[in-house]
Amino acid sequence: MSLAAPHLDEPVAGRAQVHELQTRIRQMQATKLESRTLQTHPALSPLLPGGSLKAGAAYSVRGSTTLLMAMLAGPSAAGAWCGVVGMPDFGAEAAGRFGIDLERLVLVPHPGENWLTVTAAVVDVLSVVVVAPPARAKDGDVARLTARLRQREATLIVAGDWPQVEATLTVARSGWDGLGTGNGYLSSRRVTVESAPRGGTGPRRTAELWLPAVDESFRTSGPTRLEAVS
Repeated sequence: MSLAAPHLDEPVAGRAQVHELQTRIRQMQATKLESRTLQTHPALSPLLPGGSLKAGAAYSVRGSTTLLMAMLAGPSAAGAWCGVVGMPDFGAEAAGRFGIDLERLVLVPHPGENWLTVTAAVVDVLSVVVVAPPARAKDGDVARLTARLRQREATLIVAGDWPQVEATLTVARSGWDGLGTGNGYLSSRRVTVESAPRGGTGPRRTAELWLPAVDESFRTSGPTRLEAVS
């Protein structure tokens, strides 16, 4: 669908015309932004609004570095360049086993006190960026980074809390398989992931996932459920 810029043949005459113009601009921007999505991992698709990652948006992940890797695996496999800022313990070897293309992965483990400036610079050149904020960002800084995400059509995934996210994914329960009585080794991890939509309003999605399974893949271990917010 083609989009034409709003055009007025005559000067704006009143509030009604201004309102009409504002409405047309918002509709055009919403349509354009919602049409740009990034492929996500099939196991995570039911947990995300629209079934994919939205370009120009931010997401929050709580409680699991492996879940962060799963969020990166889909876009990376589809050819996107990804970055990780402020996570010195992010294991590149594990990321590679989980399907993240290391040749298109940029790591900035120690951004220092300028972490937000570094994140904004990485957003300028990469499609998907993970960041672990060491401190709460100021509202003005968040607004500027949000504007840059939209301008660059990049996606931000935050380890921890972040305002104005499309969804917050939280590992609510976790258990490992593989250990016997005094023998064996940890081979697979089953988790319950809860997904809360923007603003925390509306039904939450809950899914049982292998994160990872015995073969080091990500996949579902049960159906996704919709639950009313209590």
